[in-house]
Amino acid sequence: MIRLLCWIVTRLLMRIRLFHPIVFSKYLSLFPDSELEELGEQLPRYRPDSIAALRRATRFTEPELKRLYRGFKAECPTGVVKEDTFKIIYSQFFPQGANTAQYAHFVFNTLDQDRSGLLSFEEFVTGLSILSRGTLEEKLRWTFSLYDINGDGYITKEEMTEIVNAVYDLMGRIVDPSADDEVVREKVERLFQKMDLNRDGVLTLDEFLDCCLRDEDISRSMGVFDSNF
Repeated sequence: MIRLLCWIVTRLLMRIRLFHPIVFSKYLSLFPDSELEELGEQLPRYRPDSIAALRRATRFTEPELKRLYRGFKAECPTGVVKEDTFKIIYSQFFPQGANTAQYAHFVFNTLDQDRSGLLSFEEFVTGLSILSRGTLEEKLRWTFSLYDINGDGYITKEEMTEIVNAVYDLMGRIVDPSADDEVVREKVERLFQKMDLNRDGVLTLDEFLDCCLRDEDISRSMGVFDSNF
């Protein structure tokens, strides 16, 4: 189950490369110009912080930030992306018929730090910086926030079940053709047995980090994000 957790957060996202704005821009270009113009009329224009501020807040150099921003801005002229648009783009990376909406919702919410319903370039590039240049612990903290759906500082079995179900909706037939509600429940139970050190039925950040940092498979897999831009 630990390997499944790792696969959900790292290998899946690495495969689709959605966090790279050049790929992001490529799939935004699938929308007709009229749709982009309509979006621009509905949303206020937004300008990010200065390059210097973003350089201090991330691990990207000034030239990298400029390249990333050009890719983002070219297809997002308002400077922000709505969740519905994000979901449409996300679905382009999977076979027709795959149910990507719920997992895309969880990823969007994790990136959308102020819960505004709009993904800004700062939020986009901050998440990208953590996943591509962050320390192992930083990446794991981001992963914890993905599973902590309501943001209360704990992962419950219900939250874990929602995430795992979303993954099976996304690619479950490839990973485990026999997966059903009982299979998901058993996987979540095994994970909690391994990670819930005080047996209180919830996972704290410390418990999550303690288990993941001691697991070589997770440590190794978290490194797949390391890349240049």
